[in-house]
This record gives sequence, structure tokens and C-alpha cells, in this order.
Amino acid sequence: MLGLILKLHKRKMEEAYIQRIHMKNLLSHPIISSFLKSKWYPGIFQWTAIVVFSIIVFQLVAGTTNGHKNFGTTMTWVLWWPIIPLFFILFGRFWCAVCPFGKISDIVRKYFGSELPVPKFLKQYGIWLMDLFFILITWSDHVFGIVDSPRGSGYLLLILLTMVIITSVFYERRTFCKTLCFLGGLAGNYSRAGIVELKGTEEICKSCKTQSCYRGNSKVEGCPMFQFPRTMDSSGDCNLCANCIKACPNDSIQVSIRKPTSELWGIKKPRLEHTALAAIIMGIVFVQNITMLSVWEDILQYISQLTRTTSYAINFTVAFIVSMVIPLFLLWFASFIASNKKDMQTIKEYFVIFGYAIIPLDLAGHMAHNLFHILTEGKAIWYNTLQLFGIKASGDLAISSGLTVQILQYAIIVLGLLGSIYTVHRIGNNNGIQRKLPFYVLMIVFTVVNIYLFALPMDHRVH
Repeated sequence: MLGLILKLHKRKMEEAYIQRIHMKNLLSHPIISSFLKSKWYPGIFQWTAIVVFSIIVFQLVAGTTNGHKNFGTTMTWVLWWPIIPLFFILFGRFWCAVCPFGKISDIVRKYFGSELPVPKFLKQYGIWLMDLFFILITWSDHVFGIVDSPRGSGYLLLILLTMVIITSVFYERRTFCKTLCFLGGLAGNYSRAGIVELKGTEEICKSCKTQSCYRGNSKVEGCPMFQFPRTMDSSGDCNLCANCIKACPNDSIQVSIRKPTSELWGIKKPRLEHTALAAIIMGIVFVQNITMLSVWEDILQYISQLTRTTSYAINFTVAFIVSMVIPLFLLWFASFIASNKKDMQTIKEYFVIFGYAIIPLDLAGHMAHNLFHILTEGKAIWYNTLQLFGIKASGDLAISSGLTVQILQYAIIVLGLLGSIYTVHRIGNNNGIQRKLPFYVLMIVFTVVNIYLFALPMDHRVH
């Protein structure tokens, strides 16, 4: 009798748990669920993105060489690049679900793919390669002027497209997106701080034998990013493509809204690649801002005295490397101070775990920097769109005043600081204040540097 009572109690607890899950599961809303399970999602967004992407590439390669007046340049660098971090916060890696590269990969694999397994080298070092490609593209922009050059931007997109096609011909699923896309590391880090989460319901998944979420079925492909929703503890590799939602025979998948940065508090398998990129991005934000200041010429002059060359490529590379190394060193130094034993293993653990706390400030710095461009150059989007239809339009590019931009930048940076401080608090929840204090100070230092740089007059990217 007692066994029966316990069994009934356990069943009621499981039913109550599942009911609570469904209450916050967006898929419990019929309209949302029907749309995500329909053939329209994500196809309607993907084909729209492909059409726009085609127009952009054509304009970049065949349109005017004046970056200020080129539709492709303004759509890529004045609109898309500034708003992409906001996408990752609000919608996770939804952009990756609708990205034209992803859809083109699916098409190529369907008709020409040999579906070979991903090489072990890419499995092991893919994240590092994505980080490296992001750094190289950022570096090449300053050295070769890709952003200011429509042709340069167009050729960059065509090179990436070629990489997508080649990898899709040979390898299974979205190998390029998973291991080579320059945006992959950035998207993964930012999505971990985002408010959208997809996962399987453990109580349902544990009895599942089909594994359709990963393998797919006769109607829908398996997870293109090689993920098991049941065991997936991070949003960093989930593209929200809805394949698992369509394939799951048990309605186990849930999509829910969570607190911003909450995933960063409990990363089960923290990785050096993620935290190293977080620190590096902070340095890249610094150098992106510095190159737009009048003091940049003085810095170049000082570096040229050390390198004994006037080569911009060499001198910028020195500044670029130093800017990336400084945040890495400061994170290591904070980890060293926080460590009681001062042994390398403990320092590395602190470096990896607390490095995730930099991500909210990365997001804030990235958005605040890009906010300058979209608010001081934003009207170029409208003018250049009209010119596609033969309507000539020109005028002041600014949407708002410089003072308004600065106030918004300060507000964004402060929000990023609060997110990073709270993340440090939650990561070090079981540690005393002496363990967390060096990282609190580190986040404040990053914030002060950001605010100081944003307080100085900046120059426009295009004229």
C-alpha cells in the first residue's frame, strides 16, 4: 500500500513539474507552436534573407565604389552589423536559423553533398578557428579598409560563400556554421547571455528511444548543429531552426524566456575558448574606439618610433595585438589575485569560469560602439535604398545628436556593468568576497575605460 502511495505521489510530482514547464514554454501557445512546426518556418525568413543578400552582394561588387552611397555597404555595416548583437540578446541565435549561408548549405548538401563526417581536426579546434577568423576579419578591415570598400566587402562575402559551398559538398550538416563561421564564436558567447532558451523536457526525454531531435526523421533533418536538446546545457550552439521541434514525437522541446545572463552563472562545462574570446572582444572594442579618436595618430606615431617603420599594417597590428592582450592579462591577473594557492591550475579555473562574466560588458561595448554608427550614419540606409529605385536623395546622415548618442552609450555600458557584476556574484556564489573582489574591480576597470573612450569625440566611418 505504501509503495502504491509513493508511486502515485511521484507521478503527481512529475505531472506538476511538466505542467510548470508548459506554463513558461512558448510552445504551449498554439499560434507560436503551429508556426514553428509549419513548413513556413524558418523558410520564409531564409528565402527573404537570400533575396536581400543577393541584392547586397550585387551592389557591393557591381555598384558604386563610394561606400557612403553603396546600398550593400550601408545595409551590411550600418544596419546589419550594429543590430546583430541585439538579435543575439533578444532571440538567441535566431539569425543563424535564417542566415542565407545556412540555407545555401542545406541546398548544396541536399543535391551535391557527400555527407562525410566532420574531420577530427575541426571538431577539436573549430571554436579556435572561428575565433581566429573573427580576429583576422576585424584586423583586415583596418589594414585593407574592407568596411569602407564596397568591393572589399563584396569579395569577403563571396569568399565566405565559397567556404560554405565547399564544406557543404564534402561534410555533413552545417559544418561551416559549427566550426568555421567567423560569427560563430561571437554568436555563441552573446547568445549565452540572451533571454531565449531551447531545451528538452528531462522527464519526457529520458524515456525517448527515437532520438529524432538529433537524428531527424523522414520529413525533417536532424539538428544541423549536432546538438541533443535533452543534454544541451547552453544556447551557444542552438540556431533555433526548429528541426527538433518538428521531429520530436513527444512534444518534449520547450522554448522559454529566461533572465538575461542566467546561463553564464551555471556553465557546466566552461571552456577556455569562450572566455579567451570574451576578453579578446573587449580589447577589440577598445581598439575600434581608439582608431576613431584624434589621439589615434599620436599612438601610431609612438608605435612607429618603436617599430622604426611607417607601415600602417605593421603599426596597427602592434596596437591590435596589445589591445587584445591587455584584457587577457588583466583577467589572468584578477584570477591570480583571487587564487589562494597561487597555483596554475586554480588560476586557470578562475580564468575560465569568471571570464564568462565579461560577456555582458562585451555586448554593451559592442552595441554602444555600433550605436554611434547607426545613429550618426543611419539615414544612409534610407537614401541608398531609394537610389535602388532611381530616386535621388541625400542630406545629413545623422538620426540623432552626438550628445544623445553619448548618453545612450553610457546607459548601455552601465547596464553591461550591472550584468557583469551580477554574473561575477552568481558565479562566485559559494566563494567569499575576497575571491570575487578582483573580478568586481576588473569589470569596473573595463567599464571606466569604455566610458572614457565614449566620452571623447569620435569620427564618422564614412563621409
